[in-house]
Amino acid sequence: MAVEHLTLQKFKDQIFDYENEKEWKYKGDVPAIVDFYADWCQPCKMIAPIMEKLQEKYEGKLKIWKLDTEAERELAAMFGIRNIPSVLFIPMEGTPMMQVGALPEHIYEEIIHKELIKDEPKEENKES
Repeated sequence: MAVEHLTLQKFKDQIFDYENEKEWKYKGDVPAIVDFYADWCQPCKMIAPIMEKLQEKYEGKLKIWKLDTEAERELAAMFGIRNIPSVLFIPMEGTPMMQVGALPEHIYEEIIHKELIKDEPKEENKES
């Protein structure tokens, strides 16, 4: 499954309805990443294939969204996006974490394992 584009309505329906909730409460059933980008941004273009690869690798364990800051200005403003790419890491519980700038793939993977799927054993056979 490819990285899906995020709209304001999808954000409210599937991530967080900030109009009706006072405190952050993530609605998803797996942790998520939101990649804030713009079509003209070269560093954004550099991390796009990394996000696609991570979406494929963590299929079913993690959801990755792309958010076009030009098209979704309200959401970009809500998160105070001033520099892109900015990547929001959303754990199942707790506060999301923002990382600004293009990073190498292994750093994104470290953050995923440290912040998002930390309780999951790396290589364990669950069938016994």
